[in-house]
Amino acid sequence: MPRPRALLAWSSGKDSAWALHRLRAEDEVELAGLLSTVTRDYDRVSIHGVRAELLEAQATAAGLPLVKVFIPAKCSHDAYAEAMRAACEEAKANGVTHVAFGDLFLEDVRAYREERMAEAGLAPLFPLWGLDTHALAHEMVASGLRAYVTCLNPEKVPRALAGRAYDEDLLDALPEGVDPCAERGEFHTFAWDGPPFRRPVACRVGETVERSGFVFTDLLPA
Repeated sequence: MPRPRALLAWSSGKDSAWALHRLRAEDEVELAGLLSTVTRDYDRVSIHGVRAELLEAQATAAGLPLVKVFIPAKCSHDAYAEAMRAACEEAKANGVTHVAFGDLFLEDVRAYREERMAEAGLAPLFPLWGLDTHALAHEMVASGLRAYVTCLNPEKVPRALAGRAYDEDLLDALPEGVDPCAERGEFHTFAWDGPPFRRPVACRVGETVERSGFVFTDLLPA
């Protein structure tokens, strides 16, 4: 019997990358591609601020097709929902029955995903759900997963951590109360090497700027 076909919601960060690693290890679904939201005005991954060029290189390194969902810079809830609805309809037409997410423990986020997927007629998967985030952070680093911090909330995380490698030193530098997997949005990352990838994504750290209350570090193709 064929396995269900699934898309993986792909932010470009470490948790998405680890979800891909887990899905492949469990081998219960056929991965049909990576589903990413891109801000059309900037041609960058929404929230994370990663250039679409690097997102595309990442998908190639992961060996999966990339499905981009374009949204405007000032995107209303309704506009976002409509863009995702259209993407889900196209996915269903191509035989996709499931969408996987890298969420860890936020119940309200999971409930939102489940509601949206029910409306779309797709089944949600949560391969990382309920894992201890402290143990998970160290497991990801020990596995060889490599990532850079691309965006952070300076009210929760020191500005100096922008552009830093996601490694044991960074985990040690996180303030008390900050989730080491940043599940509450304390920071965001770009994963460029490790178990989910066939080869590293060549990139280097660029300029760091502050916009709209967040600190962003640009990553450049190397």
